[in-house]
Amino acid sequence: MKKDIEIPQVEGVFIGAVLEENKEFRSQDWNAYIINSKPVPLEMVLIVTRGFDNKRVTATMRHTIKILPARYYAKIEYLQNEVLELNNEFMVSFFEENKMYEKTFLLKKHSVKESLMTEIPVMKQQGIKAK
Repeated sequence: MKKDIEIPQVEGVFIGAVLEENKEFRSQDWNAYIINSKPVPLEMVLIVTRGFDNKRVTATMRHTIKILPARYYAKIEYLQNEVLELNNEFMVSFFEENKMYEKTFLLKKHSVKESLMTEIPVMKQQGIKAK
């Protein structure tokens, strides 16, 4: 029975951390985004996030996006500097053409820094892609 369950591979969906100017507080802040580089929209996107290491665990945060259009992105949450000292896990599930997909992305602790930035797909901005 288990061998009959198809678990499709997630491709074209990413989590990225982008350094952006916060005009209100006159600071540079890291924000987490979900990026859909697919030519089709994602439906009922659920993102569950938490930070953790061997000694600490943050509160679990849940985010929903009803529809994430094709080749588009959406802000998930602000990443505080204290949280970036932890591993940050993003458990993503969504429907694409009536099929459910899921994948867990990880931003390892201390991996979110300006010196490691590369181009983030679709956004055309520099940032860190979660693995």
